[in-house]
Amino acid sequence: MATTNTDRSGSLATPPHGAAGVSHRGAPLHHPSAAARLAVLGGEGALDVLARAAVLESQGRNVAQLAIGEPHFAVAPHIVEAAVQALRDGDARYGPPAGIAALRGAIAATLGSRHVEASADDVLVTPGAKPMLLYAFLATVEPGAEVLIPDPGFPIYPSLTRFTGGAPIGYRLDPARAFAPDVEDIAARITPRTRVLVLNAPHNPTGGSVDARTLEELADLVLRHDLLVISDEIYGRITYDGGPTPSIAALPGLRDRTIVVDGFSKAYAMTGFRLGYGLLPRWLVERVTTLAVNGHTCTPPFIQRAGLAALTGPQDTVQAMVTELRRRRDDVVAALRAIPGVRCATPAGAFYAFPDVSEVLAASGLTAPQLASRLLEEHGVALLPGNGFGAAGASHFRISFAGTADAVRDGLARLASGIAAITNDRTAAGRATAPASPNASRTRA
Repeated sequence: MATTNTDRSGSLATPPHGAAGVSHRGAPLHHPSAAARLAVLGGEGALDVLARAAVLESQGRNVAQLAIGEPHFAVAPHIVEAAVQALRDGDARYGPPAGIAALRGAIAATLGSRHVEASADDVLVTPGAKPMLLYAFLATVEPGAEVLIPDPGFPIYPSLTRFTGGAPIGYRLDPARAFAPDVEDIAARITPRTRVLVLNAPHNPTGGSVDARTLEELADLVLRHDLLVISDEIYGRITYDGGPTPSIAALPGLRDRTIVVDGFSKAYAMTGFRLGYGLLPRWLVERVTTLAVNGHTCTPPFIQRAGLAALTGPQDTVQAMVTELRRRRDDVVAALRAIPGVRCATPAGAFYAFPDVSEVLAASGLTAPQLASRLLEEHGVALLPGNGFGAAGASHFRISFAGTADAVRDGLARLASGIAAITNDRTAAGRATAPASPNASRTRA
């Protein structure tokens, strides 16, 4: 007879770990411990800063929020009503693991409008874009493989690379070209172990993007070196100097090598809905759908109905949000450039500025995390130190202008006054501790 876990000899007599001080053999029991793979996972600095800001606010402090990448815009009424109506209709049960057919078809049509060859059969709907990122890394990264990731970049990329057994290899973004990927630097980092290229445009944390020519050069590298691509396009519709950012999946030979990751949190301000998706190469669809079955079973159908309404309904709220964000971008860049010691490139998309504060750090004698902490604790402005996005961000801050207009204006004012106060404090302290001149104590004979 086939055995099961409970059929094993002695298994029922063995106490669980931690149930007693000694095992049934008399040896001391080990303290319960987590699997080693969890130790390589990293978090997000934005959530840590958000939590600390919440503590300060609970103490009666007012905090201007420039840290979190969440659009503070109302979700369009027709999207909300679609979710509510679906609930009223009882659409709150299990659904297909890959997503409801209508939404998958609408996603495919949206991608098609961006010249990406897409079929509803190749779309996987997920509860947020992050699960799709996880599945993409699990599906493409072998232990020991090297994964090319932007530095600076979204901290989840190196976290998931390590979690899946790979080695994250940071590549340079060119500040002179609004933080576009440096193709020559990427080419120089490719080795026989390189497996995946991660792209993110528009880009978190810099607001940089990528033009058609650069994408073509990247596509050539991918084909020449037999790479796969994970293309995170969550900010694709939030651009300020033209139409939506082009997708590398639209280029010849790349559709079958690229996993496109996108979602509804940014363009439609639906962060709390937790709705994302991936466009998969046909050869990966069945296996990644099985991952989804193991990971989340299905995405709530009433949430998917909201996503369907978002894609097929009026787009005026998206256009209005982007128009407002463009105006804020211009104001934010001007305000940052007016602060002594701060330099700032103009972001092409997303809703982040990534100012270089190296001169301020030198003047204050602080690191970016130390300065950011003092700005929060002493001046009530929450922002992110750039080193949380990679070594290349060590002399930068990430400023989000996605919050309320008042918070952005107030935050920038506090940032300017806070930097002035902190650097002036150090200058004054330096004068106070400076040794006296050798001539100061001399008296006339």
